[in-house]
Amino acid sequence: MIRHFLDIHRLTPDQLRAILDDAHARKRARKGWPLGRADADAPAKDRVLAMVFEKNSTRTRFSFDAAIRQLGGSSIIATASDMQLGRGEPVEDTARVLSRMVDAVMIRANQHEDVENFARVSTVPVINGLTDRSHPCQILADLLTIEEHRGPILGQKIAWVGDGNNVCASFIHAAPLLGFKLAIACPSDYHPDLRDLARGGPAVTLTSDPEEAVADADVVVTDTWVSMGDADYDARLDAFEDYGVDEALMERARPDAHFLHCLPAHRGEEVADAVIDGPRSLVWDEAENRIHAQKSVLAWCFGAF
Repeated sequence: MIRHFLDIHRLTPDQLRAILDDAHARKRARKGWPLGRADADAPAKDRVLAMVFEKNSTRTRFSFDAAIRQLGGSSIIATASDMQLGRGEPVEDTARVLSRMVDAVMIRANQHEDVENFARVSTVPVINGLTDRSHPCQILADLLTIEEHRGPILGQKIAWVGDGNNVCASFIHAAPLLGFKLAIACPSDYHPDLRDLARGGPAVTLTSDPEEAVADADVVVTDTWVSMGDADYDARLDAFEDYGVDEALMERARPDAHFLHCLPAHRGEEVADAVIDGPRSLVWDEAENRIHAQKSVLAWCFGAF
């Protein structure tokens, strides 16, 4: 059976735990190594990863390229405008062709359905690098970062403040699988998808009050209020005016609480400089950990464990 990585909720708790444990182990094993050296087991030796981008990217592009190289493989990178996909070729036809040319495909797409349709006909693993509905690779990096600094995620409280977007959705998917609590604060017009909230079950709570969500949190997380493709910029700024994470809000969390943001950050909007640059911030470890988390996603897709 082909192992696709499309959404966290499609994994079992054991699968998700195994991917995180592998990421921890691979990162520890590389301490002090040059970034271009391949891991000792090189599970992607002689394999090629195709990366297809419909949206701009910094962290996803560089981290996946570094990841496949550190696993011993190589990559081919293209934007949709480089390909016939950008001229209307059906996504299923692109999938059938790439399946005969590469060993796995990572897609950063506008529509989640396109990634699902791609995976439906692909004969090689397909990885969701981001869609409008979820961002599973980012959440693996976040969980890896939290566990590095705070220990096992089981029983911890994560507070999400801001838009109930794709990143928030993947946090919701992970909460019941790993046994952490997720408190979400967002305006009523920008709440998470109701299907995702149902998947979260009792592990997830929803409020419109940031202070309530952040109370006694181990980790506070936010994201940009206006994502790529959102056309309602002014309306969003008005709606989220009281949802910025500043020092005062962080004081509502536990005294040793940490801060995460998947980046890019709009300083002075969703987060204050004093928070993102402060001693509680883990955003730079979080960004680096995209490499290690995605290496383990690739290794899992290739059947290395």
